[in-house]
Amino acid sequence: MQLNTQFPQRQLEIVLQGLEENRKKPRGCFQMQVKLLAEGGNMNPGPALSQKLGPMGININKVIQKINEETQNFKGLKIPIALDVDPSTKEFKIQIFSPPIAELLKKEAGIEKGSGIQKRLQVANLSIEEVISVAKTKLPNLLCKDLKSAVKTVVGSCVSLGILIENKPAVEIEQEIDEGKYDKEIDAMETETPEK
Repeated sequence: MQLNTQFPQRQLEIVLQGLEENRKKPRGCFQMQVKLLAEGGNMNPGPALSQKLGPMGININKVIQKINEETQNFKGLKIPIALDVDPSTKEFKIQIFSPPIAELLKKEAGIEKGSGIQKRLQVANLSIEEVISVAKTKLPNLLCKDLKSAVKTVVGSCVSLGILIENKPAVEIEQEIDEGKYDKEIDAMETETPEK
């Protein structure tokens, strides 16, 4: 009985061919992504970044400096950041996303944190125009079909944070949006609260 020795030989050729193709990949082909949540314009070295980038030999201070430059406009807000890193060339590319809705609402309301007991304690009061402003800022990153649905998403976050809208609970405002009470403001994209 004769053994077929060509099958393992073919597998070895495929593996060697795959290794050769990996070596031929062009430089600049980013191979690792690191996701961070950092304070805008004020990122400091920490274990999350050091443990991921340190073993690759990438200059962490250079990365932090570049992130702080890119997020200068978002001072005081937590910003989601994605770092695309090529370990072979030690190059990196920074992608910055808009802050979470809760962070934008807290900045708009001027509060440090939301209410821990939303049903009994409300921490702030916003106008519908301020809510529309936050929705317009966040709209490109939301999976909403229009501004009205984005406003409803922001109102839902107000429920979670314990924020009143127009001196009413956010749940009531959501029902009024469904009834069309604020269609004029939403269609006009009003972001300035009128003086009374």
